[in-house]
Amino acid sequence: MRGAGFGTAGARSDSIHVMGFVTRLLVNAAALWVATRLVPGVTYDGGWLPFLGVAVVFGVVNAFIRPVTKILTFPIIIVTLGIFALVVNGLMLWLTSSLSAALGLGFHVAGFWPAFWGALVVSIVSTILSMLVRDTPRGDYYAPPR
Repeated sequence: MRGAGFGTAGARSDSIHVMGFVTRLLVNAAALWVATRLVPGVTYDGGWLPFLGVAVVFGVVNAFIRPVTKILTFPIIIVTLGIFALVVNGLMLWLTSSLSAALGLGFHVAGFWPAFWGALVVSIVSTILSMLVRDTPRGDYYAPPR
């Protein structure tokens, strides 16, 4: 059944997507952990497994709610030359805190300013870690002919 599209190509593609998801989850978790250590008012009480749950909540908020919020606030973001995007990011972290509290995950943000500074730290750490970690497998780069 080779000609019917069955084989290892689909399995490899699925594993690449799973690895990309796990990579983003770990990057988000690490960035959130750094924020809990550096920003007063951003706290976490619990183990590492519930913290991965917080990272999943954060990822879902950023994947579904943040784009809608950025579209709705686009005129303000333009007028403020992008500075208001930091406010949106802070509100998304604050929302993550509220959802995590409702799920009993132990992540808490004490107010707007801790959310603002926490989101800034998360953005910086996430950007740095994303540059260090590749999402594509090692064999998918261009190799010049010999």
